[in-house]
Amino acid sequence: MDNGFTVNGHFEGKDPIVKKIYQHLSKHARLFGKVKEDPKKTSIHLNNVTAFAGIATRKNAIILTIKSDQEFDSPRIHKSEQTSARRFHHEVKLTAPSDVDAELLGWLKKAYSLSA
Repeated sequence: MDNGFTVNGHFEGKDPIVKKIYQHLSKHARLFGKVKEDPKKTSIHLNNVTAFAGIATRKNAIILTIKSDQEFDSPRIHKSEQTSARRFHHEVKLTAPSDVDAELLGWLKKAYSLSA
């Protein structure tokens, strides 16, 4: 179903670094397997069978929300929310492609597996 929202629309009026971060993140997420981009009004969901990550674009950064079945103990997490007994959503602010590092990709890979 086409809701009228596009991936590219999320980058209009944003610093070019935001799209570079997204492209880097998306490229690495595809190493886990098939990833479907699902643009919404306020974010882009990355889906396996269900969403495993959400990307909200800001002027100079991305706010990445990662699905998890556990709490993360990291200073990189600036907000965590327990959404059910065994589900958490963790937010990480990404300001450069280099923020997509081994630790972050480990979290994303687990999220990808949860959404199978």
